[in-house]
Amino acid sequence: MVFQPIVHVRTAEAVVERFRGLILDGVLRPGDRLPAERQLALDLDVSRPILRDALAQLEADGLIVARHGEGTFIADLIGDVFSEPVARLMRSSARGMADYLEFRRLLEADMAAMAAERATQSDRDMLLAVGDAMREAHAKGDADLEARLDVELHTLIVEAAHNLVFLHVLRACYTLLADDVFSNRKRLYAQPGERKVLLDQHLALIDAITCGDADAARAAAQAHIDHVSVASEHLSAAEAREETSKLRRTIRLANAS
Repeated sequence: MVFQPIVHVRTAEAVVERFRGLILDGVLRPGDRLPAERQLALDLDVSRPILRDALAQLEADGLIVARHGEGTFIADLIGDVFSEPVARLMRSSARGMADYLEFRRLLEADMAAMAAERATQSDRDMLLAVGDAMREAHAKGDADLEARLDVELHTLIVEAAHNLVFLHVLRACYTLLADDVFSNRKRLYAQPGERKVLLDQHLALIDAITCGDADAARAAAQAHIDHVSVASEHLSAAEAREETSKLRRTIRLANAS
């Protein structure tokens, strides 16, 4: 159970500190919905007035947000890697994508190795579960789900590395991955051949980490990013050729009419 009872001093500050720890450790993610007030008070073993005071403090600190008619949620605490003007410039830059993948290759290799060394049984169970979900999505031909599970897998790996700084830095980085800012990830998953390659690479990465093989995990992470980099370049080149061909055809049809 995530919300363990508060022991010894049952005060609003103790509840606030519990939440701060859960958020910092990455147990509670942005967007996670909190249990109803009555249930949460029971789980924490505090009175509802104490809980209300704690929630008010957490909201004032910007850590949670209450949405009328929906409930209370962990706030969007993931910072921006780039300001929006810089992000726009990077989106239009081939070098921006290449450098983004180079950045990920360096960090994710270390994260995978650390995860292999530090993952708990719960971490390994979650990694294996997402691997099973990836197999199922692949078998169904659900490329959109595969793409979402891709981001979830990389998030689980950095969580399994158990380094708070890397956790929050890479969470911000993975918002770019989820939004496809620097990656052709969604377009890659639309390619039938690529889907199988990416699945096999992800499963190899999961296997290395859950087996505790740091060297194999590092190599699997590097091989995965290297493949994504080359495949993305090839895809972009193919799309550029197709666009050129379409323009040529348009001009010729116009001249022939």
